[in-house]
Amino acid sequence: MSHATRKQRLWIALGGVTVAVALVVIWWVQQLRNGDVEMPQGGPITLPSTTGEFSLAELGDNQLAVLFFGYTYCPDVCPMSLAVMRQTLASLDESQRKRLVPVLISVDPERDTLARLEEYVGYFGPRFIGATGSQAQLKDIAERYGVIWRKVETPDSAMDYSVDHTSSLYIVDREGEILQRVLYSPTPHALTAAVEQVLGKTG
Repeated sequence: MSHATRKQRLWIALGGVTVAVALVVIWWVQQLRNGDVEMPQGGPITLPSTTGEFSLAELGDNQLAVLFFGYTYCPDVCPMSLAVMRQTLASLDESQRKRLVPVLISVDPERDTLARLEEYVGYFGPRFIGATGSQAQLKDIAERYGVIWRKVETPDSAMDYSVDHTSSLYIVDREGEILQRVLYSPTPHALTAAVEQVLGKTG
């Protein structure tokens, strides 16, 4: 088999995988719109954070949290998602901004110390909070919020491992009720629309 033929077959295979993934995403979004996908349970969150102990229950009156589960060594999705959160906050007026608390919950506590989280979230703005906890704490929260992650060994990389993880954003109230779950997007439009809708409903 010639090199050109192998290359052509590889591109065809990659194209097939891309189409399959796109179809799954389209199906999942359609189920969400139809109400056929059950929203995760959510619930209380209390974790060590870059501002002391972070607890949803301690949110101020009429405040909401925007949660993202990721890690600081993430090369693409995590910084993009936090940038989207920053852009959404910037698009709101001051009274709306004060109602939102942006939070990164690290699912890589082995490497993400609070000091590292503080430095990392600081790049996105002074209002961003970084939080993490023990594996047991994170496992409990992940199960209630429908978050999945797994460590992937990368022996040929400068890092020992990466972490595959759910990339949705969650808008939640102080009881941990999930008011909106927003699928990953590199642009802020979906999150901004969801935030404006929730803020309008909750007054």
